[in-house]
Amino acid sequence: MVRIGSYESIKNRLTNGKKPTTSQLVIAGAVAGGLGGVAGNPADIVLVRMTTDSLRPQDKQRGYQNAIDGVLRIAREEGVSALMRGVVPNTIRAVLMTSSQMATYDVCKNYFMTTRHPEIRMKDGLLLHVVASGVAGLVATTICSPADVIKSRVMAKQNASITNVIKVSLHNEGPKFLFKGWTPAFARLAPNTILLFVFLEQLKKMWHNVPNVV
Repeated sequence: MVRIGSYESIKNRLTNGKKPTTSQLVIAGAVAGGLGGVAGNPADIVLVRMTTDSLRPQDKQRGYQNAIDGVLRIAREEGVSALMRGVVPNTIRAVLMTSSQMATYDVCKNYFMTTRHPEIRMKDGLLLHVVASGVAGLVATTICSPADVIKSRVMAKQNASITNVIKVSLHNEGPKFLFKGWTPAFARLAPNTILLFVFLEQLKKMWHNVPNVV
């Protein structure tokens, strides 16, 4: 919510109402992603731990009852600073995700609306939103995969550094570990991205029509 909400505001500030360049879209996405990465880090830690808890030995399972219980227990048992564990890879991942996802969507949408090839030109509507968001999901999944894998492995372990995770993973699995889980990640992110932008476009349209209704 932080990254999506701040993206439009940052983009408008950078462009001053003019047509944004690709670099401006990437910068806006990167800044918004950084803000979202820091704000969402505690929730991400709890999510990773809860989804991987069943893989741990039974005597070492954490057994968080819910997200709030997870945050409170981490703060109580490991210290408040533990809620920021993995914030660097998480923020990097959020920067990569938002800049690639949002910028790709805007660039792709503009391309299909203004292309000189009439056979692929589209009007601003649902079909265009689905196509542009599908491409954005593909690009974002590929760009974010390395950071996503490293972030999850750092957050799943206590006292694990980024360099140690990379070193051990490279030794045991080779460079291919950076794209481990790409297919399920795309299967999850693609529909998520499509729904995100389809609903976002509808909300923006409703918001722009509010002054006309009042």
